[in-house]
Amino acid sequence: MILGVTGGIACGKSEVGRILGEMGFSVCDADVVAHNLMAKGALAFQKVVDHFGSGILSEEGEILRPALGHIVFEHPEQREILNGLVHPAVRHALAEWIEQMQAEGRRSAVLLPLLFESGMQDLGWNSILCVSSREADVVQRLEQRGLSREESEKRVHSQMPLAEKERLADHVVPNDGTLEELELAVQKTVQAISR
Repeated sequence: MILGVTGGIACGKSEVGRILGEMGFSVCDADVVAHNLMAKGALAFQKVVDHFGSGILSEEGEILRPALGHIVFEHPEQREILNGLVHPAVRHALAEWIEQMQAEGRRSAVLLPLLFESGMQDLGWNSILCVSSREADVVQRLEQRGLSREESEKRVHSQMPLAEKERLADHVVPNDGTLEELELAVQKTVQAISR
C-alpha cells in the first residue's frame, strides 16, 4: 500500500505521518527531501541560489529557509519559480523511494503538501489522503509557530483551496478534534483502503 498524504499548511500532515509510522508504515516527508536537495552542494542548491541571489544564504553558505520563505510567500510568481527549480528533483527522489518500497513490499506513505499543485498524482499511489482542518485552527497553529495573524492568513490563502484538495483526494482525514480522534480517523481510513 502506497499512500500520498496531502492537505493544507498546518492541517496536521506530520501528525498523520507519525500515526502511520506507529501503524508500521515507512514514511517519507517530501519537505525533508526538498530541504536536503537544497542543502549546500546538493542537486537544487545552485539553481535556487542563482535565481534568488546570495541574500538568502547564511554566513555558512546554507540557504536560509525563513528568508526564502518570506520572498516566495510575498511574491506568488517567485514561489512558482522556486517550485519549478526544486519539484523535478523532488519528484525523481520520491519516485525512486516509492519504487524501493514496492520492491520490498512495504506499506508506505509520502507526506506531500503540494501533491496536486506539483502534478504528482501519478506517482503510483493506492490512495491519496487529504488531511483537513478548520481555517481558524490552522491560523492558530501558525501563530503558535511564531507567524503573525496576517502572515498566517497569507500563507493559508497562497495555497490551493483546501476544499479543492478534499475534492481531488480519495479520502479526507479530518483534524478538528483531539489527537485520539485523529488517530482513530487515520486507522479507519487505512482499514477502508485495505478493504
